[in-house]
Amino acid sequence: MTAALSMTAFAPARAGPSADTLVSVANATLPKIPVPDLIDVQGEPQLAQPDADDTQTPLVDEPQADEALAQPPVDRDQDLPSMVADLRSSDPGSRELECLATGVYFEAKGEPLAGQLAVGKVIANRANSGGRFPSTYCGVLFQRSQFSFIHGRTLPHVPRSNRIWQTAVAIAKIVDQDLKDSAAENALFFHARYVSPSWHLKRVASIGNHIFYR
Repeated sequence: MTAALSMTAFAPARAGPSADTLVSVANATLPKIPVPDLIDVQGEPQLAQPDADDTQTPLVDEPQADEALAQPPVDRDQDLPSMVADLRSSDPGSRELECLATGVYFEAKGEPLAGQLAVGKVIANRANSGGRFPSTYCGVLFQRSQFSFIHGRTLPHVPRSNRIWQTAVAIAKIVDQDLKDSAAENALFFHARYVSPSWHLKRVASIGNHIFYR
């Protein structure tokens, strides 16, 4: 669109008594500016219309899309070490998985992977016990006098770049998705070997430094 011109314009200087001579617009020479072919100078501007598919397809949540691309499907036939290697991450992805990973980290970070898996199963089994224990991983962790590393209503700090923490996150995902069975599959209780509580419970497994009961 060309702006309207005033009735007079300055023309280039000519030789004569005055260097700047006023001339009429009709005699002025203006440069020609090419207009791209895809602009319709005679028409009215139009808003682009959405495609039919655009009105039906919801927008994709970008973080979820990135996470889906970053997390390939888990091969359930892998052995436990390979599965852990594939699922290691600094971010559990949810508050519940953070609670589960925190339980594994503080109760079993020095244990073999099978022992970490068994501790994770105990927390999950309690959450799925049908009312015998709290129904969430966080609820199980914060139940009074159950886990000695819990003080108050906050989770203790864990360095997220720590590989041991990332392993605990992988174990939490494996437990939550029920990707691997454990020798302590139905256990609800465990204790370290160096203590001898007078529990009248069924012993189901001994893994690493822990003994598991039902």
